[in-house]
Amino acid sequence: MNEQRRDFIKTTMAMTVAAGLTGANPARAQSAASIEAGDRVFITNEDSNTLVVIDPRSNTVETTINLTSFDEDPRPPFRFVTGGVMPAHAAMIHKPLYHGCIDAHGAVPSPDGRLLATSGRGSSNVYLIDAIGKKVIGNTPNPFASPAANPERLSSGILVGREPHEPTFTRNGKELWVTLRGEDRIAILEVERAIKQAAGSEAGAIRGFVATINGPAQVWFSADGALAFVASQKVSKVDVFRVNPDTQGYSRPERLATLDTAGQDKPGFTPFLKTSPDGKEVWFSHKLADAVSGRSTAEPFALLDAVPLGNLARPNHVEFVENAKGRVVYASLARVDDGGPGGIAASQIAIIDRSAPAGSRKVVGTFFSRGRESHGIWTNPANDLLYVAHEQDELPGTPNAGQTVCTAFDVSDPFNPRFIAQIPLGSLKLPSGELRNKKSINLVYVRPGYRGQTA
Repeated sequence: MNEQRRDFIKTTMAMTVAAGLTGANPARAQSAASIEAGDRVFITNEDSNTLVVIDPRSNTVETTINLTSFDEDPRPPFRFVTGGVMPAHAAMIHKPLYHGCIDAHGAVPSPDGRLLATSGRGSSNVYLIDAIGKKVIGNTPNPFASPAANPERLSSGILVGREPHEPTFTRNGKELWVTLRGEDRIAILEVERAIKQAAGSEAGAIRGFVATINGPAQVWFSADGALAFVASQKVSKVDVFRVNPDTQGYSRPERLATLDTAGQDKPGFTPFLKTSPDGKEVWFSHKLADAVSGRSTAEPFALLDAVPLGNLARPNHVEFVENAKGRVVYASLARVDDGGPGGIAASQIAIIDRSAPAGSRKVVGTFFSRGRESHGIWTNPANDLLYVAHEQDELPGTPNAGQTVCTAFDVSDPFNPRFIAQIPLGSLKLPSGELRNKKSINLVYVRPGYRGQTA
């Protein structure tokens, strides 16, 4: 009994120390009512070219989806680790005969949450992911499969053009619009054909290209699916298109307006936009202007709010949370600040009160993201949980030192988020060695079969 008591005390002390370092409360559990069995969080990792899948019931990594082509052949030119030497992340994609993803970046769920689209910025392609099976669509059996080689060969995905930054499904799920940030156009894919092309049974997924402003970063559609808003990372403009679907639901885009956003984004660098849950507003993150702004989604698309976030805030993504205790816009900040919980440097999330009248919205608070360089941010369907991705690894001397982490918050009171967990993303275990999941960009919370944020 004494030994058991000593073990219990040691375990309790260890949990207390860990809680003090991370700020977590080991006794606090998430509300099971807001999470369903199929819910998952998907995170794209740009340096490792992987997707991490987190189970929000346990806040642990369930699996890592491999978008690399390493170890498809046991011979040295195909290996991730050769002769005991593990390449640096930046050197991986230059290994001989590599045909996998380069710079995994954008990610978005289909309207029904059963499919994900992920872009490879450097490989100029898009991959489709089965969100239920957590598998890349189009992978084929590997003829070299063995304990020293992967059982599957990675699909080549669908080539779309230079620097595909963000893919977005139309509201009816018929098409995928992919902004080509290295060009001045958008690739439009027919989803059914894209699935067949990825699987190698049919080509011709690209229905066509739409000319738009230079450096298009992302498309987001109005709630009724009638309009497409396009932001840029090269010019201070926003394009607005009529989707103009035909009788089968396929688009016939017509440019409706080009908005001048120089007053809110003089540098011309807007990487992200999203419409509000009520569909009446579209919000933009102006990264180099250290600000976000909101506009009406109805003509003439008037500016509603321009919200400064502070010097070098460097906002990445925005997310909306609306529940019984308030309506807010969150903005993830890339800036890393000293003085975080436990004295650990971390980024912050800005809280903007969206219940205030248009024209008077402002930052009413911030909270530390519990990671460095916060980027992707997404809420669950109940709007009481929030997940945040981070680009930088954790600092030496911290509980998850050297790891890229995702963090989870209880936002049932959106003005007072409560920290739940810091989740280390770990590694993809390849036959020749472990590839560390690194530099998280996009994050989405997915419930397959549920009409989500893109519906």
